[in-house]
Amino acid sequence: MFRGEFSYNETVRIPLFPLNTVLFPGGPLPLRIFEARYIDMISERMQKDAPFGVLLIKEGQEAGPASTYEIGTLARITDWYQGSDGLLGITAIGEQRFRLLSVERQADGLNVGQVELLPVEEPVALPEEYRKIAHILGGVLDDLGRLYSSLERNYDDAGWVTYRFVEVLPIDLEQKQACLEHSTPIERLQLVSDLLDSVRSSTDAPN
Repeated sequence: MFRGEFSYNETVRIPLFPLNTVLFPGGPLPLRIFEARYIDMISERMQKDAPFGVLLIKEGQEAGPASTYEIGTLARITDWYQGSDGLLGITAIGEQRFRLLSVERQADGLNVGQVELLPVEEPVALPEEYRKIAHILGGVLDDLGRLYSSLERNYDDAGWVTYRFVEVLPIDLEQKQACLEHSTPIERLQLVSDLLDSVRSSTDAPN
């Protein structure tokens, strides 16, 4: 998941991509690029095989100035294609989380941030009572098709299982951001379990 060219607590300077999505470590990120500032940035990152930073937008828009949350995730490009409409399409994978310390906006509109890398979450064995959640997740990811077909899967790791569930569940972006910032794998397991119970209750309820 994380290649290790950076160390925990290290401060690095990276280009930023504010988005209306939350990227989790180990998760896929499909993007279609049409703005010149991001086309140039993606080209440079691909040439260097270097990551960029993804942050959830707090106020503003993806195509204009935006303020973001401080905690984000490094993203490394794993695939790209040229669409029939001429747009550049990429798939990136989330790596290490980071905290945004400062940001400057370049003349071309690209945001470049000074960031502090956060600790990589240690693997936590999935408790036996949550095995059914991992089984449900397997079916969900299979149904999602190509985006998850080549993703390395680790159903024994509570952190991996819960990150994947939180990124695909239809919950508020603010809830997803809170999971990225503060949660532990066990806390996320409880959140996922509660949400699945809520869905079951609503589908079992009489009309």
